[in-house]
Amino acid sequence: MLFQRPLEFLDAVETVAQAGAAALAPYWRALDESQVTEKARNDLVSTADRASEDAILAEIEGRFPDHRVLSEEAGWSRRDTSGPTWVVDPLDGTANFVHGLAQFAVSVAVAVDDRVEFGVIIDPIKGDVFRAARGRGAWWNGEECRITGREGLAGCLIATGFPFRARHLLDPYLAIFRDVFLRCKAIRRPGAAALDLAYTACGIFDGFFEFRLSPWDIAAGSLLVEEAGGVVTDLDGGGAYLTTGDVLCGSAGVHRELLEVVQSHREEWASAVE
Repeated sequence: MLFQRPLEFLDAVETVAQAGAAALAPYWRALDESQVTEKARNDLVSTADRASEDAILAEIEGRFPDHRVLSEEAGWSRRDTSGPTWVVDPLDGTANFVHGLAQFAVSVAVAVDDRVEFGVIIDPIKGDVFRAARGRGAWWNGEECRITGREGLAGCLIATGFPFRARHLLDPYLAIFRDVFLRCKAIRRPGAAALDLAYTACGIFDGFFEFRLSPWDIAAGSLLVEEAGGVVTDLDGGGAYLTTGDVLCGSAGVHRELLEVVQSHREEWASAVE
């Protein structure tokens, strides 16, 4: 079977992600306005995104031609076939990249039967490589990742992201943000969800919450958090975060309090969704 040697397969996933990272290098702080367009309001795509994606898809096609792929810009490839599915974000943090802010990543995951089994996130600027294989652990530059042992929000550094694709949710989001802010030490919004999840897995952040993400934003990072000992759920405490795009994560205690805050604003959220 394909995954009889899971760590060797994880090496292949990293090789695929590294191809995307290498393709970004020529565009770093070298894009002009003609190379950046909007898919939707404030949702950017650039020549760099497409170059990274092309490199990743070519690597997958050459190594695993029978596998399915779900990628941010290209969408589905071989959707009707069975077997592993690669979930690819060729450039998470495009807005940061376009503005020359060094907080972005390449995220590549492999799922089987809708469960993520492998994930790699690469930060090309800092040289950080985050890897995880289900049941085997999570690593940051070869060292094992462990989530922090915080028992609640008090004293925590929490990461978040603004719902720029779903502005109708801004009011309930801000209400949730306010309550989390008043209970934790500080909140950061770096602008690349894959790295927010990776940093939570590694104990830089104590927890993370964001809403209306896409599966390629979450797939690899969610596995990192789980394999580092953390809890990842949707807004209701369930496992549908890849479908809903709503994610809360952290240690068991941090996650529990984040979920309490979100649930306290569930009526506002439901009204905004309607």
